[in-house]
Amino acid sequence: MTFSRLRFLTASAITALALTCCSDSEPVYHQNDEPQRLSDWNLFAMRGGELIPSPASQVFWPANQLFSDYAHKLRTLWMPEGSMAQLVDGEIEYPVGTILSKTFFYPLVNDGSMLKQIVNGVMSIDLKSNTLIETRLLVRRETNWSAFPYVWNEEQSEAFLRVAGASESIDLKSDTGNFEFVYFVPNENQCSGCHVTSHPDGDMHPLGAIASQLSSKIFPAIGDSYLQTEVLRERGWLDVVPVRLNTISWQDESAAIEDRAPAYLNIHCGHCHNPEGPADTSALLLDGSHALPINMGVCKPPVAAGGGTGDNLYSIVPGSPEQSILLYRMKSSELDEMMPELGRSLIHDEGIELINRWISVMQGSC
Repeated sequence: MTFSRLRFLTASAITALALTCCSDSEPVYHQNDEPQRLSDWNLFAMRGGELIPSPASQVFWPANQLFSDYAHKLRTLWMPEGSMAQLVDGEIEYPVGTILSKTFFYPLVNDGSMLKQIVNGVMSIDLKSNTLIETRLLVRRETNWSAFPYVWNEEQSEAFLRVAGASESIDLKSDTGNFEFVYFVPNENQCSGCHVTSHPDGDMHPLGAIASQLSSKIFPAIGDSYLQTEVLRERGWLDVVPVRLNTISWQDESAAIEDRAPAYLNIHCGHCHNPEGPADTSALLLDGSHALPINMGVCKPPVAAGGGTGDNLYSIVPGSPEQSILLYRMKSSELDEMMPELGRSLIHDEGIELINRWISVMQGSC
C-alpha cells in the first residue's frame, strides 16, 4: 500500500467504520497471548468519523516528544481497575496490566498526500482529515514490558499486528515542497529497545511515561495549572506525586538554549547513549548523566563512529557546529551515518536548528 494513494473517506465508509468498533467497555489486558487485531485490546472506539480513546484511558503528552518524520501522535495510558502505580526512587513503577498506546497519523490534503504540520494536544483523531499509520502498544507483563506494533489497513477500519515491522511510501507536503520517503514501522524488539529504559531500582520504565516527562503543565483537557502526575494521583493511578521537577521542553522557546538542547538530546539519543545503553561503547552520554562536558561530547574524539564522522575530529566543537560530528550525523540520512539510527527517514529541521544554535553559542575551544 502507498499512503499517497489514500482517498478521503466517504460518508458510507465512515458509517461502516462506526459499526466496526464502537465499544465503551473497559480495555482488555491480554496476559499471555498476542492479539492480531488492535481492536482486541478495546482501547479505542470509532464514532462519527473519529478514532476516540476509551474513556477508561488517560490521554497524556510527554514534556519532550520524539521526532518521527513529522508524524502526529495520540498517546494513552490505562491501568486495570483497582491497580495503582508506585513512585520508587523518584520513578514511576507501573502495575502489571498497564497498557500504553501511541497512534501515529498524518493530516491529509486534497490530493491524498500528507501535510507537514505541527499540532499539539490531540485528544482524538478525525478520520475525515487525517490518515492513521500505526499504533504501538507497550504492555506491562509479569516480568517485563512487551511491545506490539499494529499497522492500520487502507480502509482505516482495523490495525493488524506486524511483529517484524513494516514500511510504507509517504508523500509529505510542506511550504517548501514535497517529501517522498519510506516510513518504517519498527519491529517489536526495536520498539522495546528504544522506548523502555532501565533504572537503578532494577525495573524497566517506558520512555514517554516516566516521572520527568509527565511532570509538565501541558494537559489541555485539564488546564495548565495541573501537572500530569497530579492528574494521575487524583485518578487513583499514582500513590505519590513526585517532587515538582523542572522539566524543560526542547520546544519551549521561552527556555534557555542551554536547557532546551540537552532536553532534545536526552529524548532523542539518551535511550542508547547512557551508561547501560546499546551505545555505551561510544562513551558519549546524552541522557543527562554526564559529569563533565566531554562526557556529552564537547571536544570528545569519536570511539565507535565508524564512517559517520564526516572527517570531523570531535563530537562537539564549541562555536563550530559545522565541525561537530554530532550535528553532522543529525543532518545525515545515510543508514550508516544518521543519528538517531531508528525512528526516522527524514532530517529534523527544527532539531538541527536548535542544536546548531546551541553549539554556535558554546564557549571554549578544542
